[in-house]
Parts: sequence; C-alpha cells; structure tokens
Amino acid sequence: MQVLEKAPSGWPCLVLNADYQPLSYWPLSVWSWQEAVKNVFLDRVTVVSTYEDKIRSPSVEMEAPSVVALHEYVAQNRAPAFTRYNVWLRDGFACVYCGRDKVEDLTFDHVIPRSKGGCTSWENIVAACSPCNLKKGGRTPRQAGMPDPRAYRPNMHQLQAQGRRFPPKYLHASWMDYLYWDAELER
Repeated sequence: MQVLEKAPSGWPCLVLNADYQPLSYWPLSVWSWQEAVKNVFLDRVTVVSTYEDKIRSPSVEMEAPSVVALHEYVAQNRAPAFTRYNVWLRDGFACVYCGRDKVEDLTFDHVIPRSKGGCTSWENIVAACSPCNLKKGGRTPRQAGMPDPRAYRPNMHQLQAQGRRFPPKYLHASWMDYLYWDAELER
C-alpha cells in the first residue's frame, strides 16, 4: 500500500458515514470529485478534508474534497449480496482446499455438488482454485480426500473486517485518519 501526498489522478473522495467510519472498506467507499461537489451543494455531506487543488466554475471556486461525511447515517446491518466476488472476499481470495491465492486462478465450488442436490448459496459455495475444483469434480470434499471447508453466510461486518486485510494499492494521506488496515496482514 502506498500513501500519496499529492492528489491521486481524478481526485477521488473518501466517503464516511455520519459516524465518520467508511461506508465500505472493500471496495473502499469513494466518489468522484463531481459526485462529492454535487453532494456538498445539496447539503448532504460535510467536507472533512480537501486537496490543495482548486475546482473552479464561473461563479464558484473551492478546494477539491478529499474526505466527506454523510449527514444522514446509513445503517450497515443489511445482508451482503451473494456474488462470486463476495464469496472470494469471505474466503480471503484463496482456495479453501489448498490455500493457493492466485486470484486469476480462482473459481467457486459447490461443496455438495449440484448433481447430489447441492444448491448455489452462501452455505454451499466456496472459493477454489481451478486444479482443486477439477480434482474434487462431482464429489464431496470427503469423497475426494480433501479438507471439509467452512461455507457460511457472512454478515456485512464480517465482510468489511475481511476487506481490511486487503488495502488498495494507494491511499491519500488525508484519508489515513479514517481508515484502519490490519498492518500485519498487508500484502
């Protein structure tokens, strides 16, 4: 992870909830500078920090927002969407069978194969690398002599905690007071 002192290209703006916590760690909750400025003028956000760069129109000049906080609190207790990406995030972007963490090689696997009545749900899908997925085939992990993985439905807080293990490649210095990354787990 690289901390930039200069404004990143495009002036992305970190979006915080009304409690000054990020709305999301993975993906990191950011808006374009245009969206941030629009919400400033609609009085939906408070500007917490700015870049040194100026945004100008014929009648207004302002510093580009780098961090904004919502006025209205957005509840974080909604259930996360069941997506391939969220399954990979839950499983740490690694194969649950061998631990291989080559993202370009990840697939998802039905623990109980669909041919044996398994469904496509949080409780039956895990991240698996292609070789392990092929090795397992249409069998259960036990039948294939593989470890029995833990497939579960994560809540939003579990996914966000997992997302903190994978910080973006760059962050602006003005964002650092509002973000927490598991430093010992950084890649």
